[in-house]
Amino acid sequence: MIVFGSVKNKPVSYFFKKVFSQFKRNQVFKTSSLVEHPAAGYRKIFETVEELNEPIPAKITGVIPSWLGGSLLRMGPGLFEVGDEPFHHLFDGQALMHKFDLKNGQVTYYRKFIRTDAYVRAMTENRVVITEFGTVGYPDPCKNIFSRFFTYFRGTEVTDNCVVNVYPIGEDFYAVTETNYITKVDPDSLETLKKVDLCKYLSVNGLTAHPHTDTDGTVYNIGNCFGKNMSLAYNIVKIPPAQKDKSDPIEKSEVVVQLPSSERLKPSYMHSFGMTDNYFVFVEQPVKINLLKFLSAWSIRGATYMDCFESNDSMGVRKGGARGVVTGYLSSHKFRTSAFNLFHHINAYEDEGFIVVDLCTWKGHDFVYNYLYLANLKEEWEEVKKAAMRAPQPEVRRYVLPLDIHREEQGKNLVSLPYTTATAVLHSDGTIWLEPEVLFSRPRQAFEFPQINYSLCRGKKYSFAYGLGLNHFIPDRIVKLNVQTKETWVWQEEECYPSEPLFVPTPGATEEDDGVLLSIVVKPGAERPGFLLVLDAMKLTELARAEVNTIIPVTFHGMYKP
Repeated sequence: MIVFGSVKNKPVSYFFKKVFSQFKRNQVFKTSSLVEHPAAGYRKIFETVEELNEPIPAKITGVIPSWLGGSLLRMGPGLFEVGDEPFHHLFDGQALMHKFDLKNGQVTYYRKFIRTDAYVRAMTENRVVITEFGTVGYPDPCKNIFSRFFTYFRGTEVTDNCVVNVYPIGEDFYAVTETNYITKVDPDSLETLKKVDLCKYLSVNGLTAHPHTDTDGTVYNIGNCFGKNMSLAYNIVKIPPAQKDKSDPIEKSEVVVQLPSSERLKPSYMHSFGMTDNYFVFVEQPVKINLLKFLSAWSIRGATYMDCFESNDSMGVRKGGARGVVTGYLSSHKFRTSAFNLFHHINAYEDEGFIVVDLCTWKGHDFVYNYLYLANLKEEWEEVKKAAMRAPQPEVRRYVLPLDIHREEQGKNLVSLPYTTATAVLHSDGTIWLEPEVLFSRPRQAFEFPQINYSLCRGKKYSFAYGLGLNHFIPDRIVKLNVQTKETWVWQEEECYPSEPLFVPTPGATEEDDGVLLSIVVKPGAERPGFLLVLDAMKLTELARAEVNTIIPVTFHGMYKP
């Protein structure tokens, strides 16, 4: 695995290479607990729902803070089959946008499918038309054999199924996946406005679904770039904030840093990256996209994106160096560690000549997405547990990268920060071997979908992270983690399945955790089975819930719009 860093205002790069039971309502624990799910109510969050014709009112219990007025916007799959054809992978279901509106003490819930090409054509033809992450789209069966033959070799269309996240660019809002297509949406009506092809403005073949935003509204992101002679690179792009002349900021996008790929035809899969005040941090993990498979897959019946992934089981010990696409390298040293999967960065910051990087990791090189097929997630509970036992073990880790390295320091720990046990040791070949400090680890209990007080702590030393607790891949709790002391708090309720908790700070707050957490929770079998949960972020106790009489399927990521 390799981590690249780059000074934001100046193209400078370095890289790090290695790569019991029953619970009472609203119970809060200081340690993580294991909950059994014999009734398999979790299946409901993976089932198709209909969109709503108009917002429906919620029944409120408890007290919602008077200052909390805005919209919680969330993205996730809402259509899990078309006609008789099921979608196979968790990331294949068609994009459904959700909105909880909080206004004048009242709460309403609304949802609408995004009218992507993938969705419109699937609904029109009553079948899967465009290939998704783990589901292949076939040519029209009504065409004759010659038409179908040419369809295969014309190439399968890249999906625009924007199922993963929604975020602002300038004054507009975009629903996104990880391809080159993003979809402009109206955050009030949830109407689909237009499809945007980023390839028209940037040299990228897609961007992550987790950009970073500076205080002025500038958006940074990272994506793969297929260059000349099939060369591979990772481009960090910059999208400026809202323009005074009301022009589209995307039209003024630019690549600010280009980072080399360690393998010419096999870029690493990326889902997020880190950003401090002065550096970008990118982890090049052993899960690879085989470019030759990717380019040829569209000519092979039955190929999906998942078919193009492979794991490099030797990535953790490979040597390598930065190649000359970026000038002014911070260091020629290579930072390396043992193999792991990575999807979500928690935070990264600079401190006394070091970069501290906190990550949600999964041990080893086996691709975690292999375990997220819907057939696996909807199994009986004992089968779900068996599958999870074969999957990589989750762990929250802290790595520390020294910035000032001298040859005479070989063989000793270069990390001098007093509050971490993470180490960095310089070897004779110039590589620096990193060992992490483990911040959170429980058997088959993941701390994932992490959130922080972003406006206050992004790129700064911090204390608290909030995450969705996954119990053998089933989301059944919300966790608060003190990354300094490793203390945890857990909100959990019987037969409840929450989503990523979003932190909203109290206006004028000075304490890092002074605010609320917002999470959409599903409680199958309840009279009102879907609700917006409002938690006190300090104590992780319930302040209020706004219940609606509808099931809400799984959501991935989203935002709070004041």
